[in-house]
Amino acid sequence: MTGSASDLTDRLARHAEAVCRHYLSAGRRSGNYWIAGDTGNNKGRSLFVRLTGPRAGRWSDAATGQYGDLLDLIRATCGLIAFADVAAEARLFLNLPRLEPMAAERRDPNAPDSRSTAARAGLLFASAVPIAGTVAERYLQSRGISGAASHRALRFHPSCYYRDLSTGGTTGLPALIAAVTDVEGRLTGVHRTWLDPDGNGKARVNEPRRALGRLIGNGVRFNMPPGSQSPVLAVGEGIETVLSLSEILPGMAMVAALSAHHLAAFLLPAACKRLYIAADADAAGRHGVEGLGRAATALGVLPLVLTPELGDFNEDLRRLGSSRLVANLARQLVPDDATAYLSR
Repeated sequence: MTGSASDLTDRLARHAEAVCRHYLSAGRRSGNYWIAGDTGNNKGRSLFVRLTGPRAGRWSDAATGQYGDLLDLIRATCGLIAFADVAAEARLFLNLPRLEPMAAERRDPNAPDSRSTAARAGLLFASAVPIAGTVAERYLQSRGISGAASHRALRFHPSCYYRDLSTGGTTGLPALIAAVTDVEGRLTGVHRTWLDPDGNGKARVNEPRRALGRLIGNGVRFNMPPGSQSPVLAVGEGIETVLSLSEILPGMAMVAALSAHHLAAFLLPAACKRLYIAADADAAGRHGVEGLGRAATALGVLPLVLTPELGDFNEDLRRLGSSRLVANLARQLVPDDATAYLSR
């Protein structure tokens, strides 16, 4: 079957150098390897892709710890999340015919169809409801986040389509739906977190989090009415990390970029003059912080890194408490911002 992951991986591996030249054009060949800086297609020498032999197509990045096959590489370089989108991109590169959605999927309004991913994301967000009083609000409250219902970027879907990419099985599960928007406030995608019906945790599925649509440069925006501009902005990876900061800094404009890779590629609004980057304490997180920091500096924007005491700011909020988090942030904010935004 030419749509399976294993078949696409094998086909891509047979054209490993062509894949690298297309998706990692800033790199170069050195012996049996293609060498590049990272999956963001920057120059450097930390990412190695094997071009020949039984491990052709396997790659690793010594700087971030990332590794995988060529489908994983396409996922990372193109900023894709859903396997269907990764497979479609791979088939396009291999010049294979596009697969039609399964009939059962076409009947489900949440399932993939012939519309663009951004259009499908818009339909899904429109079909969801505010999170107040729902499983999604209870889930976020269990994560120490009490003010989530005030954010217009968050909605709830009681039976959001989920497909297991390993088994092909499908079901409908309650989900937290977050709107991904561009700098002008236009919806370009959604992020889905599937939940257990009791709201006390994520759904017991292989991938409880997935995104759909155009993500690169965009994000989930909080405390930012459509089209609004702010000279002070905080950007982090995960939705829960950024919501945890918003609990303590309720008036500060914030964006969740959804991954370390997307954090590095986030497009800053023209009005931004001071940027706070919420760090996650892992190698990928540091890579994202450094990438966005370099981009901000090149634009004349001052980047300041906010560092949690534990793994991320949600862990700080849940395990150390809001008072400890307030004290930690007070030490890191510019004094004028601490006065203007910090909840004491």
